[in-house]
Amino acid sequence: MEENKQANSNEIQIALSEEMAQGTYANLAVISHSASEFIFDFIRMVPGAPKAEVKSRIIMTPDNAQRLFFALQDNLKKFGEQMQKAAESAKTANFADFNGPKGEA
Repeated sequence: MEENKQANSNEIQIALSEEMAQGTYANLAVISHSASEFIFDFIRMVPGAPKAEVKSRIIMTPDNAQRLFFALQDNLKKFGEQMQKAAESAKTANFADFNGPKGEA
């Protein structure tokens, strides 16, 4: 019982404002680093435009950047597995069969 109380006390409640929930689209990321930090610049490039704009900059410690790397790697693996299952399912699906009566001619 004591372990449950401790686990609950380690939970973090994360607030997400409506504006932040909309997200920011980026189609390019530039990553640089120093001995003490990693800098992630998320950029939106518009085809044919001479300039691209940094939409967001995230600065992390190397430890947190490594945690982000592992979390991204895990999520990409899960995404790939889901897409593979969906592709296999689409191959075997019979979209013309609606389980209704068969037509006769």
